Amino acid sequence: MFDQATVEMLMEGVVDTLYMTIVSTFFSYVFGIVMAVILVICRKDGIRPNPVVYSVLDVVVNLTRSFPFLILMIAVIPFTRYIVGTTIGNNATVVPLVIAAAPFVARLIESSLLEVDNGVVEAAQSMGASTWQIITKVLLPEALPSLINGSAVAAITILGYSAMSGAVGGGGLGKLAIMYGYNRYQTDIMIATVILLIIIVQIFQSFGNWATRRSDKRGS
Repeated sequence: MFDQATVEMLMEGVVDTLYMTIVSTFFSYVFGIVMAVILVICRKDGIRPNPVVYSVLDVVVNLTRSFPFLILMIAVIPFTRYIVGTTIGNNATVVPLVIAAAPFVARLIESSLLEVDNGVVEAAQSMGASTWQIITKVLLPEALPSLINGSAVAAITILGYSAMSGAVGGGGLGKLAIMYGYNRYQTDIMIATVILLIIIVQIFQSFGNWATRRSDKRGS
C-alpha cells in the first residue's frame, strides 16, 4: 500500500485535475456557445444568414480542431505567458485547454441546436420574436438535454487533454503519471493515476446522464 505522503500526492493530483477540467469546461462552454450560436444563425438556412461570417468562423473552428493538443499547447506558450504570467502549472494549462476544447464544444453545441425542430423556430418568428429571443427562449431551452449530455462528453475530453498536459509542464494526475510512472518506473503510481482517471470519467458521465434525465423530465 502507499504511504501517507504518496496518498496525499495522489489526492492533490486529483484536486488539480478536477480544477483544470472544470474551469476549462466552463470557459470552453462559454466560448463554444457563442461560436455555435453564430454558426447556427448565420448558416445558409439560419434565421440571419451571413455567408461571410459563417465561412470565416467555420474555417477557424476547423483549423483549431486540427491541431494535436500537445502541439497546440506548445504553440500558444507566448499567449499563455501573456494571460497568466507563466507557462507551467494548473492555471497555465487552462489556457491551451480552453483554446483546444472550445471549437470542439462549439461543434457539439451546433449539432444540438440544429436538432431543434424548425417548426418551433418558425412559430417564434411568426409571433415576432427577435433573434435574441429565439436564441434564449427557443433554441437553447429546446436543446438543453442535448447540451447537458454534450457537457459530459466535453468534460471527459478535456480531462484527457489535461492528463496529456503533464508532458509539457501541466499539473494534476498527468504530471504524476509521467514524473513517477514513466520517468521513475514506479508502476504502482502509474496504475493508481489510471484508476483515478477512470473513476473521474465515470463520475462525469454518470452526472451527465442524471442531469440529462432531469432536464428531459422538466421539459416534458
